[in-house]
Amino acid sequence: MSGTGAAIDTRALEAVLFVSDEPLTPAVLSQALEVDRRTVDDLCDRLQAELSERRSGLVLRNVAGGWRLFTDPETQPVVERFVLSSRQARMTKAALETLAIVAYKQPVTRHQVSAIRGVNADGVLRALVDRGLIEEAGRDEGPGRPLLYATTPTFLERLGLASLAALPSLAPLLDASADGADAADRVADPGEDGNDADDGDPGDDGEDGDDGDDAEHAADTEHADAADDSEPDAPEG
Repeated sequence: MSGTGAAIDTRALEAVLFVSDEPLTPAVLSQALEVDRRTVDDLCDRLQAELSERRSGLVLRNVAGGWRLFTDPETQPVVERFVLSSRQARMTKAALETLAIVAYKQPVTRHQVSAIRGVNADGVLRALVDRGLIEEAGRDEGPGRPLLYATTPTFLERLGLASLAALPSLAPLLDASADGADAADRVADPGEDGNDADDGDPGDDGEDGDDGDDAEHAADTEHADAADDSEPDAPEG
């Protein structure tokens, strides 16, 4: 295929991407199509636009350092229903939690993953390695030199990420968690400022104390008057 022909026809590029089960780098595409790297970039940009214009069920994305075809996000309900009906293995909650820890903490040891999750992570890590989502990434310099684990290009591919830098930030989630903990503490200890205890003591209010003294004085006066009324008058001499 000549360079000129490739520049005006994206069909060969689309066919090569279709039969590939992994992202193809510009270098690989350049060799496969027998064109230079600049032509490959132009072809990929054109194919992206063509798929969008004809409302194709596929989209072209640059992920994990290469180009790959994906299903259009708008087709997700149908594709998801089809995949689930085919009974393909799904990742467990434990696997997702472990994968998230490795993604954000990598390179990380088995012991570190287990400490964060609070349970032994050996089996889950082996399963993720078997799936090709994580891999051994050397050994830690600490005692025993335990194995380190990190995510693979397949992980980026499955999530549709160009690099690890595209992972969502954890800061908003951590801030929300901290705010929730503060709110829970305030609910658990509503009298922290001591004002509620003062409000419950009527003797602290000077006017209330005066009212009590007035009432006590009135009762004493009334009692004295009643005593005077009950005393018989002395006979007139």
